[in-house]
Amino acid sequence: MKLARDFYQQPTLEVARQLLGKYLVRKHTDGATVGRIVETEAYIGPEDKACHASKGRTARTEIMFGDAGHAYVYLIYGFHHMLNIVTEKNDFPAAVLIRAVEPIKGIDVMQTRRRATQPRTLCSGPGKLCQAFAIDRGLNGADLCGSLLYIEDRAESIAKIVATPRIGIDYAGRWKHKPWRFVIKDNVFVSKG
Repeated sequence: MKLARDFYQQPTLEVARQLLGKYLVRKHTDGATVGRIVETEAYIGPEDKACHASKGRTARTEIMFGDAGHAYVYLIYGFHHMLNIVTEKNDFPAAVLIRAVEPIKGIDVMQTRRRATQPRTLCSGPGKLCQAFAIDRGLNGADLCGSLLYIEDRAESIAKIVATPRIGIDYAGRWKHKPWRFVIKDNVFVSKG
């Protein structure tokens, strides 16, 4: 069942935890790709120095201030796209970064896009995931309640979730220590961050 808008309107930490074990679906002319979400990170509000909104409301971050359940896709290092899901209420900038998924369907398409063969390495990081799923800035603002990019709940339970500090945000001062990264314990598809 496709997640409804009210799922994304919950507090960001709840969304980040609850996304684990859900299925990311991307419809594309090359074929559908599906992956089970195994790793997320939360970014919450203008005080969070790791959150893009800490620099204020800009053209880049405007989507974060909008309706929950929309994609915030941006480019880092001029090469890697990152998929974030906007959460909470309007005018409060918060989002969850999808860091890794376990490839489930369309693995051959993912392998072609990534020029890689090992399923373990196809989506074990946010940039890899976006390349494998053909997610780029063209999907910035996409409605996850729509038909091109969405998340399904297949009613699977998760044995154990581990919370750790977020990865790659040394610039964020004390905010880098927040345990806002969530992973499915012992899952081999989690990024090596």
